[in-house]
Amino acid sequence: MVGAPLNKTSLPSANGTRTTTTLSSDSVLALNTGDPTVFEPFWQKMGNKCDVLIRASDLMSYYSDKNNVCWFLEPELGDAIKRLHGVVGNAVTDDRHIVLGTGSTQLFQALLYALTTPPAPEPVSVVSSAPYYSLYPEMIEILHSGLYKWAGDAYTFNEDGRPYIEVVNSPNNPDGTHREAVVNGGKGKVIYDFAYYWPQYTAITSAADHDIMLFTLSKCTGHAGSRIGWALVKDKDIAEKMTEYIAISSIGVSKESQVRAAKVIGVLCDGCENVGVVESENFFEFSRNLMAKRWQKLREALKHSECFTLFKYPREHCLFTGEFTRTLPAYAWLKCKEGIEDCNEFLSGLKIVGRGGKAFGVDPIFARISMLSKEEEFNQFIERLLVATKGISNGH
Repeated sequence: MVGAPLNKTSLPSANGTRTTTTLSSDSVLALNTGDPTVFEPFWQKMGNKCDVLIRASDLMSYYSDKNNVCWFLEPELGDAIKRLHGVVGNAVTDDRHIVLGTGSTQLFQALLYALTTPPAPEPVSVVSSAPYYSLYPEMIEILHSGLYKWAGDAYTFNEDGRPYIEVVNSPNNPDGTHREAVVNGGKGKVIYDFAYYWPQYTAITSAADHDIMLFTLSKCTGHAGSRIGWALVKDKDIAEKMTEYIAISSIGVSKESQVRAAKVIGVLCDGCENVGVVESENFFEFSRNLMAKRWQKLREALKHSECFTLFKYPREHCLFTGEFTRTLPAYAWLKCKEGIEDCNEFLSGLKIVGRGGKAFGVDPIFARISMLSKEEEFNQFIERLLVATKGISNGH
């Protein structure tokens, strides 16, 4: 009997080298997180261009720039972030304070603190329009803070003249749609989470110009392990309170990660601007083509599916590419057709681990699947969808 076909993948070993393992058709595919390993091939092509040398005597102080509001932000990373937004055109950085965090998760917590101190008589409600990012409720509730509380779907929230915070995730995780604030009350503060507002995922239609904007290296370049996020903040008082929170919780952000991030962003920008070398390659063009191929494969696999439907995205003019482009989200937002009540449970039967609709505040007929996995995992995902579609169409 012929065994199940095997796909190869690699994992880091204890000594830092990579060892090859195999992924069989019986393996469980964990596609429930947004681990952006899809972009590894581009950075492998860069060879040693992103290498940095850090001596034992380097970066020993807590401080980077005592005159800066965010005193632990390395100046070279601050400059790189401004350059990146200038190259892409996705956010205004003029008259903004850059606050650095250990990923945008820490920055989100820092913002909740900054926007609710000094404390109000009652906890401030935090809302986001459903389907919302599944970790918003968890991040808000984990500390059982008396400063703020999770109040659910922004569409059903009655602000009734009270202070509140609305989180706008655009393009939205999980469904990839563009979002705006929906509550629009007089005493509200709005956090714009732009983790996915990069050219590989969506058209850059304007430079975002809001009081509070969050970004993360993880979903921009794929370097999730560096744990680098940043906020662009207009109000100095809010930026100072955020910095206070991060200083208390982690006394800053790893300088080694900052130096690496600055180098990676610099190489990315050089490639976009064709600086220095003939062989320079545009990261966003590479990654957008990669995402486009994956979405084409997925839509082809589900074209005649009796199980799932996919959201259709409009074409928009992208200021970065100069072309009309379609949204290519980091996640597939699957909706099960009639007869399947729990999409995530159905996927589990295919040994695919997604994240069900309930986690995002909507019906379980929906499920989110990451499009950012390694190539072999993605190909297995497509194969299993095709098998499922064929089985149902044959009456199995």
